[in-house]
Amino acid sequence: MPKALADFLGYVIYFWVADRNEPVHVHVAKGVPAKGATKIWIKADGIELVHNDGKIPSRDLKNLLNFINENKDEIVVRWMEEFKHAEYKN
Repeated sequence: MPKALADFLGYVIYFWVADRNEPVHVHVAKGVPAKGATKIWIKADGIELVHNDGKIPSRDLKNLLNFINENKDEIVVRWMEEFKHAEYKN
């Protein structure tokens, strides 16, 4: 089940509850959570685009990546509230 974190530019930013054993990351999809969404790691020193399977246009993706990077601390707090731990991808 997806857990929505934010809406930005018509995209929903969320994580899947089933992802609890992975390092901190978010998925991004247009409108509603979807299985084939774009995935972004939240790292201790920034963020990393894993893949753009959601086929987000480059301009929107750039804005979304900036938004996620600016809000990564809040994302980690929300991850910890949900999963009770936070591990970063190296």
